[in-house]
Amino acid sequence: MSKRKKIWINILGATTVVVLVGFVCAVVGLLYLLNSYGRDLPDYHQLANYEPPVVSRIYAGDGSLLSEYARQKRLFVPISAIPKPLIQAFISAEDKTFYTHGGIDYLGVLRAVLVNVKNAFSGRRPVGASTITQQVAKNFLLSGVVSYERKIKEAILAYRIERAFTKDEILELYLNEIYLGAGSYGVAAASLYYFNKSLDELTLEEMAYLAALPKAPNNYHPVRKYDAAVGRRNWVLGRMAEEGYISKQEASEAGQYPLVVRKPERTNIFKAEYFTEEVRRELKDLYGDDELYGGGLFVRTTLSPRFQAIAERELKNGLITYDRRHGYKGPVTRFSKEEDWQAELAKLDVPLGIDSWQLAVVRDVQEERASILTKDGTLGQIPLDEVKWARKWLKGEYLGPRIKAVSEVLAVGDVIIVEQLPGAKSDQVDPDFSVYGLRQIPEINGGIVAMDPHTGRVLALSGGFDYSLSEYNRATQAKRQPGSAFKPFVYAVALEKGFTPSSLILDAPFVMEQGFGLGKWKPKNSSDKFYGPSTLRLGLEKSRNLMTVRLAQYIKMDGIVDIADRMGITHNLPPLLSMSLGAGDTTLMNLTAAYGMIVNGGKKITPTLIDRIQDRYGDTIFRHDKRECENCQVEDWQYQEEPKLPDERKRVLDAVTAYQLVSMMEGVVQRGTGIRIRALGKPLAGKTGTSNDSFDTWFIGFSPDLVVGVFAGFDTPRSLGNREEGASVAVPIFRDFMKQALRNEPSIPFRIPPGVRLVRVNPKTGQIAQAGEKNTILEAFRQGTFPTKTADVLDGFNSLVQTGTKVRTGTGGIY
Repeated sequence: MSKRKKIWINILGATTVVVLVGFVCAVVGLLYLLNSYGRDLPDYHQLANYEPPVVSRIYAGDGSLLSEYARQKRLFVPISAIPKPLIQAFISAEDKTFYTHGGIDYLGVLRAVLVNVKNAFSGRRPVGASTITQQVAKNFLLSGVVSYERKIKEAILAYRIERAFTKDEILELYLNEIYLGAGSYGVAAASLYYFNKSLDELTLEEMAYLAALPKAPNNYHPVRKYDAAVGRRNWVLGRMAEEGYISKQEASEAGQYPLVVRKPERTNIFKAEYFTEEVRRELKDLYGDDELYGGGLFVRTTLSPRFQAIAERELKNGLITYDRRHGYKGPVTRFSKEEDWQAELAKLDVPLGIDSWQLAVVRDVQEERASILTKDGTLGQIPLDEVKWARKWLKGEYLGPRIKAVSEVLAVGDVIIVEQLPGAKSDQVDPDFSVYGLRQIPEINGGIVAMDPHTGRVLALSGGFDYSLSEYNRATQAKRQPGSAFKPFVYAVALEKGFTPSSLILDAPFVMEQGFGLGKWKPKNSSDKFYGPSTLRLGLEKSRNLMTVRLAQYIKMDGIVDIADRMGITHNLPPLLSMSLGAGDTTLMNLTAAYGMIVNGGKKITPTLIDRIQDRYGDTIFRHDKRECENCQVEDWQYQEEPKLPDERKRVLDAVTAYQLVSMMEGVVQRGTGIRIRALGKPLAGKTGTSNDSFDTWFIGFSPDLVVGVFAGFDTPRSLGNREEGASVAVPIFRDFMKQALRNEPSIPFRIPPGVRLVRVNPKTGQIAQAGEKNTILEAFRQGTFPTKTADVLDGFNSLVQTGTKVRTGTGGIY
């Protein structure tokens, strides 16, 4: 053998050895990498149970959309519903060998390595060669941190995923998860956002644009970076033609179309912010943030949009009316003459609470008018008549002198709130200018609740003047003193203990020692007068404090504490006599529900804002009415007899006692502190409430099938002013709400339960009316307790009234 031949044999042998050693090293290295990086990888089998985060929606009782909650705007669409050209567009742009590779595109990896080596010192971002399967692995199971370690893990997971799932299953995951800009996740959400179309309505060029976005959505914005977006879209069209999905002519024609974005029409959402936020809190407590913001919950609430609109409007009107009675607190701010008023106005972002209100600056002031420039650039004038209400506010809710000139209220440069008065005419305004009125955001606030008294379903709820000004919900979060609105429950205990609405109670001074160093407690009537022996009915109608305290002392506070607890007004009420006058704290929601239990005949109800909750699959996971209906039939209805559901409500008040309270509170509306409501001409009842020094004002009232509670007061408690009470602040809001809510409803009388006997009596004495006697009333007595004597039974009681001695009569006694 020649020497040269031996050399080549040695070289060949050495090369073979090197190759074999290299191969073995590569295999060992690969096995090492697989073992090192594959041990602690996430379980890819979880993708089989993948539930993408989708939007949760809250609806009103009539189906109106109230709100949507989501961290990611996504609509899940099964692969069978995604158009083939859209799938082809994504495959052409992102992974042309998707249907042939096993999870990794090795040629693509090699190309990426060569490019990255070439650009090693250029400062450019390394390019990748991720397949769609690798992107699924990254998006679902790994972080987005760019590193070689992550790429190795991504490749291992992609290989495993390909062997556990079909290609269509992988595509379904990818197309529903991918981020496509503008907060849109998945192709369905992106289609709606960019083109306001469902997937099956998209044109070829629109599909190509969506497929252009995964690489870098912000770099291909259809407005800000239009040319880049069109260029990338057309590149996708070219790739589709190269892969044979479309012809070159189709690609060319589609590329000629401009990229036209059609923003989705604004979803028609019924605004009820206080109500909706209360529902959101409840959902969070029930299911947590993840389910609320990604579980695709379908929530049907109890809200009546008609009642809600009335409630919000009348609450605002009532608060504004009170505020105007107490004067003007000055401008929002003031501009100097050197400032550009129009520019400065445009910068101001002040929530006003009413859509028709706007900001304006005063340009000129005369005796009979002021000229203004509004935020939208309109010129107008405010006549003297529209500022006469704006007397100066003085501490203690007092008023300054009457307004005789506009200059007493406004000055040049004042930034004020105004409202245009369309069609208004005024001799004080130049004919060329529109008439405006001066407005003011009220400092007082309040809440209103409307509820079905038979079920506890909350039909309307507003917790303040405006949610954008304050998110604090005064209907559910504010605990305030109900004052006299608590008295019906004191009288309920008395009725349960044998008193009747005609029982006489002494209305006279009451003094009690409070303990060492505390002085004497001397409650008084709001009128500062004493009226002698009066019936329970009269005491409730006129809201007599001294009668209530004397009655509470006799029947003991234990029963009053118990009824406050069992009717859900407040728990652990201190057994102090002052509590009988409403000195304990409660919420408007709880007190309204308690009144609902009176009008429904004494049955327990729990306030609820939610009727039903369904999960993303349509299965009911919550229902307020938990009664089972074995014979309920939805399909094949043949007009058979309707099934009767059992009444499972717990009794918390005797039915006769409940009706006696209803009857007495009808008297509050007919003759007492709620007399302003009488003009509605409907069967209505209720009770006013005013805490000490008029800090809190209430009216809780009801018709036979609707209970409504109103509260008004300052958030930082202080007096509402002299002569302001529930009758002047809360009652008008209730009246105006009921006027609208019951406008076309029949006048249904209150339902009288068995065991009640109506007897005509003298309303002052409580005794049976004599023949021909005028101004009598029908009183509700429990069977067997009605009086048997006529009114002359009061003769000779003066000495007993003076000493406060207890006297038993056929109707009760004097205390």
